[in-house]
Amino acid sequence: MQLPRVIAFDADDTLWHNETVFAHAHEQYRELLARHHDAKTVNRTLFATEMRNLSLYGYGVKGYTLSAIETAIELTNGEISAEEINRLLQRGREMLDHPVELLDHVTPTLEALSPDFELWLITKGDLQHQRSKLAKSELIHYFKIIEIVAEKDESVYAEILQRHHCDPTDFFMVGNSMKSDILPVLALGASAAHVPFHLTWEHERTDEQPNTPGRFHELAHLGELPALLGGV
Repeated sequence: MQLPRVIAFDADDTLWHNETVFAHAHEQYRELLARHHDAKTVNRTLFATEMRNLSLYGYGVKGYTLSAIETAIELTNGEISAEEINRLLQRGREMLDHPVELLDHVTPTLEALSPDFELWLITKGDLQHQRSKLAKSELIHYFKIIEIVAEKDESVYAEILQRHHCDPTDFFMVGNSMKSDILPVLALGASAAHVPFHLTWEHERTDEQPNTPGRFHELAHLGELPALLGGV
């Protein structure tokens, strides 16, 4: 494999836990609405609301919280109480203030790769919250370039590479989302490593699989990355 000049990492569920925080909050949300609707109805309605609001609120806790409140009003026919809405707001604040928990192998992997490669961070979501999580993670010093974007698709990656004068053949992306971290990068002619996380938000799921031999790699965990890139 031709070694890249740049290795870029996704953040949420690649470097630190994220979906587990949402899963716990969503479990509490279903309990709140259990006397009104079954779990499947709550799941389906909230997801539809999130998708409808995505272009307005973007990704992240704030958008989730606003959509959760809107859905609760809809599913209770406006009968949800002010106290219950306040509980949803408080839960959102708790999610925003949640400690950053690094995934296994993160620090040793970045430590091993940083002397020989230029490391970037490319993550999507709320700018303020992502900056806060990065600061809490104490990983910021490993990354030469940090990009927090509203979406991660082929055009966004192309713009980032062009702006930083990086040819796709010199670029290697690492992430847990096949849809956002892997397929768009491969489409540009770059390489990528998929590191699956045990939870995946419905919006990030895809049945499409890469067909790019030599440029796509599947890893069991992040700790396998240095050996893949030459045993650094």
